Amino acid sequence: MSTTDPIANFLTLIRNALKARKANVDCPSSNIKEQMSQILKREGYIRNFKKIEDNKQGILRIYLKYGKDKQRTPAISNLKRISSPSLRIYEKSDQVKSVLGGIGIAIVSTSKGIRTDKECRDIKIGGEVLCHIW
Repeated sequence: MSTTDPIANFLTLIRNALKARKANVDCPSSNIKEQMSQILKREGYIRNFKKIEDNKQGILRIYLKYGKDKQRTPAISNLKRISSPSLRIYEKSDQVKSVLGGIGIAIVSTSKGIRTDKECRDIKIGGEVLCHIW
């Protein structure tokens, strides 16, 4: 039996595009990917994103962000999937930890929508830890 993990595929597309120094990357759209992209943009990890309508589910185009140095250092140095379909990882509001002492962010799926680890601690809500980004 084969299961797919759309969030892991989304993170892998971004990771591979960053390694190839692409300006943007396209992936199949979904509500959770759009919400994750909003967080990435708000936190300064990507330049922008937009949804392109087609006759199917739509395409999410993510514009990647790089430094102004000669090597074009990516704004995202690492993406790590934490919870997976075969092993869900949940944390209570008092257990949500910061990533690398606050350098990175954790994206958490809560009953109040997709939030960062800092927002979860502020509003005292827990949920499923989707990924860590730094």
